[in-house]
Amino acid sequence: MELQQYLKIFRDYWRSILATLFVVVMATAGYTLMQAPTYTATATVFVTVESGDSAGELSQGASYAERQVQSFLQVVETAAVLDPVIDEFSIDATSRSLAEQISASSPNSTSLIDITANGGNATETADLANAVAASLVVTVDNLAPTSSNGQGLVSASVIDPATVPNTPSAPKPTINIALGIILGVLIGMGQALLRAVLDTRVRNSDDIESVTDKPILATVGHISKNQDTSEKRAHSEAYRRLRTNISFMGLGGERRTSFVISSSVPGEGKTQTSVSLARVLAQAGETVLLIDADLRRPQVANRMHLDSELGLTDILTRRGTLADLAIPASTNLWVLPAGTIPPNPSELLGSEAMAKLLNLVEREFDYVIIDTPPVIPVTDAAVLASQTGGIVLVTRSGISRRAQISESIGILDAGNATVLGVVLNDVQLRSKSDRYGYYSEYTTEDNSEALSARTSSQPKHQNANV
Repeated sequence: MELQQYLKIFRDYWRSILATLFVVVMATAGYTLMQAPTYTATATVFVTVESGDSAGELSQGASYAERQVQSFLQVVETAAVLDPVIDEFSIDATSRSLAEQISASSPNSTSLIDITANGGNATETADLANAVAASLVVTVDNLAPTSSNGQGLVSASVIDPATVPNTPSAPKPTINIALGIILGVLIGMGQALLRAVLDTRVRNSDDIESVTDKPILATVGHISKNQDTSEKRAHSEAYRRLRTNISFMGLGGERRTSFVISSSVPGEGKTQTSVSLARVLAQAGETVLLIDADLRRPQVANRMHLDSELGLTDILTRRGTLADLAIPASTNLWVLPAGTIPPNPSELLGSEAMAKLLNLVEREFDYVIIDTPPVIPVTDAAVLASQTGGIVLVTRSGISRRAQISESIGILDAGNATVLGVVLNDVQLRSKSDRYGYYSEYTTEDNSEALSARTSSQPKHQNANV
């Protein structure tokens, strides 16, 4: 991965990274606060060997002392040293349990023994270290071999008594918090990288471009419940951009006026895109027919608050005509609801009657927008897309997956359908500057009224029959 990709991951998952860092640091701080303070005190014992006056005897004595020190290190934690300490301080413990508070070490090539005691009370800890050191001195005298004159060949003495520590040796808040920060950053970045690798959802235009070379016709931002003016304007501007891109396309390689709007799976916003695009095309003075060809779960009529009892299926089964069943929704915009739900939607949409209807409405309207079921679950969208100028595939940020987009385009290509492009829906815009565009001083509604005044002609299809 390149540096730019790491920066993108950090930008996408910075909230979870900070949340992970916060949790780890708080856990570390809590663990540190819960720990009882531990104090450490050290007393130093020096071991000597009685030897002659010559240099050779002194050297031999020093070497012997060093060897003996290694033996006495083991003696420190034995009952011979610790039992007298237990009796002196009336400690309610055994020599084995007391040995867990004591440790002994010796610097290399020296005759010194450092006796370290740990405890929860500073004074008691220093007293314990000194008591063990004194007991070791006595034990060394008892265990050391004697010379012919009755004096011990090895002796020990305390040269550096333990002092009362001023601060606890553990816990160490500064070090613990620093380690917590490092661990939190590592875990946070690790989970972000793992999520980025495992998460195949589409979130921005870069994700779509990594899957297909089809053009991105528009990026529609997320609309919050308490949307402000900039969000509304950005939303309208996105659909105007889609309208502009559609108007520049030669649909299906020829100037056909009909096209399908669909998605890979349900819940990606295809119906909302169909309705919004139909409205902005009508506001621009184009005559538009919006057909609800989702004969399984029709939603167009409900979205536009229109009667959906009769519609497309009734025309295809010769129970009504286009002039009778197409509903004028606003200036320049007519809606043909789905009508009666049939048992065989795919066959009905691929019938000769549907082909005749498409030929008729393409002559009667500037644009014919057809809302269909999703591409992957059923074949309806592919069937209709092959009979029209093409299909616009709607994807939803955070919902659609890259594999689904690839599968949808593969299905459409296999059905000889022209994929006009992709609309990325419900994108999270990071700032108001992302939502800003070049807007006129009057609103979309004012623009709609102005266009209505210029395009007050009667619908061209009133006398059409199928």
